Amino acid sequence: MSARTSRPGAWRALAAALMRSRRAGDPGVREQLSALPRLVVATLRGRYPGTTTQRLGLMALAAVYVVSPVDLVPEAFLLLAGFADDALVLAWLAGAVLDETSAFLRWESTGQRAAGGEDRAGRAETVEGHVVA
Repeated sequence: MSARTSRPGAWRALAAALMRSRRAGDPGVREQLSALPRLVVATLRGRYPGTTTQRLGLMALAAVYVVSPVDLVPEAFLLLAGFADDALVLAWLAGAVLDETSAFLRWESTGQRAAGGEDRAGRAETVEGHVVA
């Protein structure tokens, strides 16, 4: 079994596991994944306080590691251990994405986003300033 033929199977297994692990009341995986770009933008602009740029950076590094042909433990030499390190990183990444996007969607739905003085497009609705008497 080569790394090329087994990776698509691993991705299908992960997708099936994500669909089965959906908690009652949480948005679906598709909705969570579509919220990921909004989460990133809101975090980078300082509008969403629920996560940090460091955590987003770790998530991006994990994604690059999983799809990269360069591994710390190459599959060609250590077949089982090579797939185990990818599976471990992928499991952490999937959990982090699901946790972060669930929290972000809850934050959006409670109106806390609008409480920051911005409309749905991110434009300021009020102008901050000081009253001078």
